[in-house]
Amino acid sequence: MGTTKWLWRWRSNPLRRHEDVVEAWVVLAVCVIVAFAGAVVALLTARAAEHGFAQERAHRHAVRAVLLADAPHGVTARWSADDRVEVPVRWTAPDGTSRSGRTPVDGGLKAGAPVTVWQDDRGRLTLSRPTGRTEGHVEAALFGAAAALAVAAPVLGAGAVARARLDRRRMARWEQEWDAVGPLWGPKTG
Repeated sequence: MGTTKWLWRWRSNPLRRHEDVVEAWVVLAVCVIVAFAGAVVALLTARAAEHGFAQERAHRHAVRAVLLADAPHGVTARWSADDRVEVPVRWTAPDGTSRSGRTPVDGGLKAGAPVTVWQDDRGRLTLSRPTGRTEGHVEAALFGAAAALAVAAPVLGAGAVARARLDRRRMARWEQEWDAVGPLWGPKTG
């Protein structure tokens, strides 16, 4: 019953207008494009994000560092969202050389305290740890869903605009037909 009702626009019907057939094809095209393009874009985006997170995990390494100054308590870095302060630290790079730089750490630590920092393959500090596997899967799925919505929104919008124009054409034709047929029915009452 539902399929028959949905496909009525393709049936041979004396009440079917050209706009009805065009609308049926527009709806079908929008559904196919949203489903196919949305799935492809979501899959490609999720795979790219997964690959990026895997690269991050492969090229970021935890290393022990030593604070070179006290980390004040209650003072946060301007850009910090997790109430950490930026202080100088010293660590050993993969090539064995001693390096120093600034990184965010918890407040209240004293100079000489050991902390864990993250470095890349060249020994440069990174601001954060790499994204974990589970967190990466969730974020990749969310990126994929957002990409699918980004593809679907303009397609759905274009379909809605096309259907609105078809509705206006249908209404204009109905008005013309009423103008032609109405006087044949006799005078209006009331």
